[in-house]
Amino acid sequence: MNMNGYQQYKQQSVDTMTSGEMLTLLFDGAIRNLTSAELALKRQDYDAFEVSVGKAEKIIRYLSGMLNMNYEISKDLYRLYDYFLFELGRLRAGRKQEIVEELKRMLADLRDTFKEADRIASNPK
Repeated sequence: MNMNGYQQYKQQSVDTMTSGEMLTLLFDGAIRNLTSAELALKRQDYDAFEVSVGKAEKIIRYLSGMLNMNYEISKDLYRLYDYFLFELGRLRAGRKQEIVEELKRMLADLRDTFKEADRIASNPK
């Protein structure tokens, strides 16, 4: 397969996504990385654990940095993302399975909320 063509396809896919689709993709990436961290924790592969938690943290920092603070909801989301980052720090320090599970659940709930909001916004009645 032509890798240059594949890269162009990936870029075009990203360029044509709605903001809701992009948010879903980012949340899915954070959840996927936390799942990888969870598996690495079970294997006691702490290097892979750190890499996976770091990737999830990078996604949350990106989401936080993209907020438009002119909206009240952005301030609430900022506090929520800050909480996620705090919990990721606790996860790194304590390596507790319960923290991974809770973060994954909360991120999935927020992803689903954004997905529903995007669906409603794109199909007004």
